[in-house]
This record gives sequence, structure tokens and C-alpha cells, in this order.
Amino acid sequence: MFTLAIVGRPNVGKSTLFNRLVGKRLALVDDQPGVTRDLREGDARLGDLKFTVIDTAGLENETDDSLPARMRRLTERAVEMADICLFLVDARAGILPDDRVFADILRRKNAHVILAANKAEGNAADAGVYEAYELGLGEPVRLSAEHGEGMADLLQVLMPIADEFTARTEAAEAEAPEIDVEVDDADGTEELPAYRAPSNAKPMQVAVVGRPNAGKSTLINKILGEDRLLTGPEAGITRDAISLKIDWGGTPVRIFDTAGMRKKAKVQEKVEKLSVADGLRAVKFAEVVVVLLDAAIPFEQQDLRIADLAEREGRAVVVAVNKWDAEDNKGEKLKELKEAFERLLPQLRGAPLITVSALTGKGLDRLHAAVLKAHEVWNRRVSTARLNRWLEGMVSAHPPPAPGGRRIRLRYMTQAKTRPPGFVVMCSHPDKLPESYSRYLVNGLRDDFDMPGTPIRLYMRSQADQNPYKDRKKSTPSRLRKHLGKKIPGK
Repeated sequence: MFTLAIVGRPNVGKSTLFNRLVGKRLALVDDQPGVTRDLREGDARLGDLKFTVIDTAGLENETDDSLPARMRRLTERAVEMADICLFLVDARAGILPDDRVFADILRRKNAHVILAANKAEGNAADAGVYEAYELGLGEPVRLSAEHGEGMADLLQVLMPIADEFTARTEAAEAEAPEIDVEVDDADGTEELPAYRAPSNAKPMQVAVVGRPNAGKSTLINKILGEDRLLTGPEAGITRDAISLKIDWGGTPVRIFDTAGMRKKAKVQEKVEKLSVADGLRAVKFAEVVVVLLDAAIPFEQQDLRIADLAEREGRAVVVAVNKWDAEDNKGEKLKELKEAFERLLPQLRGAPLITVSALTGKGLDRLHAAVLKAHEVWNRRVSTARLNRWLEGMVSAHPPPAPGGRRIRLRYMTQAKTRPPGFVVMCSHPDKLPESYSRYLVNGLRDDFDMPGTPIRLYMRSQADQNPYKDRKKSTPSRLRKHLGKKIPGK
């Protein structure tokens, strides 16, 4: 399967075409130029052709250390990595001087460059399409990414190049030496564990969230070991929720870099609203959420809201404090952080608090271990027998209250679900059981079954609800009806 990178000036329709090829609205799209800043990958399909497509930032004619220049260097890197480059121009705007500069760059950096004129619907685009021949990249493919026009022409151009890559891959596989692997049949008889570790087919989904400029992209780049995501001193560089499939210390992971989340009142621009919404979706799809704090200003109101959101969504939470290398009095600071964490986030009691430095990479091994542990706890299952023995002990130690003199009886308990762990307790008068007693049971579950930090759902159910004859009308047996129908002597 080959890789196709879509490149071009800002606002020529790269993200719109990307969404068209992947069949989903993955990339943010807006009328203003420069919305896309990072590289976003997706699985694309065009007819019977399957490939990986990369959406890139708009090419800017900047070479200094500014944000547009860093975006350009990231795009040029994607051009070198990709098998094919689709150079997109705006047919309605015509060919601009920057298009000619970028055409020369693409010729030098990539062997396969396809020229496409977007927004080419209607006669108004004819002049721009003819002008595109001047770039010297062959006949332009006439497209309309927004309306889906020209996709068949694009497929026709891609097919010969795709066939070439397929033939090359098959030849390499044919030359590869065969390796015999002996399989011990006895291994297949072993019982599978309750917890299934992440695999290449189903990698662990991890989202990194936090306020702007907390260092989320820098942290992910350090985990990757390369500058894959755009970083810098400016706050709010990341806009899209970028997902990357990586091998993190031997664990297959799909990690999401999200846009910084500010207070709702401060989010005014449309693009920022789209970015925050994209980040919230990433939290909902994640299994483990890493809430990244700035060591200089930890546990601000927005940090608490973000952590609470992850808990309400039922995700396993790991709190990471970044920029730890800049702290002088580390022992005293860590003591303050732990005290503030327990006081401000009681719903995440026991969740791991890890200090890291995204700049130096210190603490990433502990972060990896904490994420693995949180994922395992999030998937944990407890047998019904153990739960009921535990429930009996909890009730003996602290019986439930008796409102109005009527004792609430907790009769039976079972685990209904995992991810996060959810438990059902059958009892009498569940509506009268106070919230404090439910918290007592949840805290006991955390301590006794080693489930720190993960959200726990506890549902109280009335045992009467399980009675199938509850609403059935009483009926008189037929023999009794026959007996009652007889006339009694002497009456």
C-alpha cells in the first residue's frame, strides 16, 4: 500500500480532499487559510484502490524560524517520506508565484508528482486549469473536492503508479528468505487471561489533553523519538486532534495529540471551537487519557475541568506534570502536588501522578508503566463469588441506614461491565440508599480490588424489578373455581 501526500498553498482545498478520500470529516475545514498545521494521516479508498493519505499544512514561502516556516519544513519532510505527491492548485485563483516555487521544490524532492487543479467546477475555472500547464508537471487533473468531481480521473492517474508499487512489493517479498517457526500445540490449550493486552490489530487508544502550551506535542515527539508534530513557544499551535500509531516500549499504541483547551468563555474564534470539539471527540474515543499539567501552574480551574471530563466519560486517567526539569525544590513541590490532587480531584482518588520532562524525556518510562497499569485496571473483571464475599464483609462492618425504620438489605452483587468497571447491587429500596453509602462501597472496591484512579460505576437495583410475576394479576386455579361453583348443602 502506497502513501499519498496532498500538498499546496494554504486554502486550496487540501483538507477537503483529504476528508473526501478517507470518507470522514477527520480534518478541520474552514474558509480562512492556514487551519491545518500538523500532518494528519488516514486510510483512503478510491474505487478499488486503498492507500494512506497525508494532509499537510499549506506551503508558505518562509525560511526563518517562524511558525509558517516550521510548518513548511514539516510539510517538506512529508513530501520526502511519501511515495506520491498530489500538488493541489486553486483553479479559480490561477497560478501564483508561490505555486511555481513549490513546483520546483517538489520536482527535486519526490519522483512521483501529480498535479491537480481543485475548485475546477464550472467555466470560471477554465483559465486557471490551462495556466497550470506552465508548471511543467504534466496535464493537471481537474477536481472539485467539495462536490466530488474528478475522482475517477484521479483514480486513472494513480492506478499505473499503484501497480508499480504493488509489483515492487511482491518482488521484495518473493526474494525474502523463508523462516520456519515451530509451534508448540500445548500452548493452545492454555486458558486465555481475562485481560487482553494491546495488539497491532487493536492498539491501546491514548489521548493527551491539557491547557494550551502544556507541552503535549513536545511530549509525543519525545515518545516517538522524532519531531513528527509541530511545536514551538507559541500557545495553541495544535488545532487538529492528530492520531499516530506507534510502538511505545513494546506496546502498540494509537496516541492522540489534541488542541489545548481553554475556558469556554475565552474560546471565541470558530477554528478554536472546532479544535476543542475535535479534542473532546478524541477523549471519547480514547481508553486512557493523559491529563498534562504545567508544573509552574498546576491544577488550575481548567485542568480540573479537563480531568473531570475524562472521568465522566469513563476513561482511565493518568495525570502527568510536565516541565519538571525546571523545578528547583522538587521534593516540596511533589508533596504540594499530591496534596492538591487528593483535595481537588477526589473522584480520581488513587490515580497515578507522574512527573515528566517532555524536553529531556525524563520520567517517560514511569509514564508508560502508569498508562499500562491504568489500562489493565480499566479492563479488570472481578468474579461474582469474590464480590459477594466482599459485600457481606462491607455490610457487616458498616450496615446501611434504616430510613423510617425500614432496613435496606443488600442481597447480591455482580459485575455488569468493564471499560470502565461497572457493578450492580440488588437491594431493597434503592431509592432510599444515601449517596454517602454508595461512595463507601466505591472506595472499598478501589482499595480491596486494587482499582486506583479508574472510574467505577455502581448501580443499585431493586430485587422486586427482577420478579417476572410482579405485575401479573392473581388468578384462581381451575379446580378451586369448580369447587366454589358447587352449591353447598344447607345453604
